[in-house]
Amino acid sequence: MILGPLDDIAMPGSKGYLLEDGREIFVVRHAGGTHAYLNRCPHTGSPLDWVPDQFLDLDKAHIQCATHDARFRLHDGFCVKGPCAGGALTPLALDIREGVLHLGD
Repeated sequence: MILGPLDDIAMPGSKGYLLEDGREIFVVRHAGGTHAYLNRCPHTGSPLDWVPDQFLDLDKAHIQCATHDARFRLHDGFCVKGPCAGGALTPLALDIREGVLHLGD
């Protein structure tokens, strides 16, 4: 499934997507790579963002849950701070071909 151009996401930055099947996901772009995750906090199941496309903390060093301030590593979604510490976001397969983001199966 095509998500759109990679250049639609700032470096570093993030962007949310609503899939045809109703799932909400987001993509994080940073110096270490580009990663996709299900937009669901492992602690409560709630979406991570309150403001569209804002999934990163102010320093853009971690993914941040807006509900309870949990922090997750950018490259693997592992929770390093908050009530779900030791848990992780659900990663999704992502390919970049000719500057276009493709969500894997």
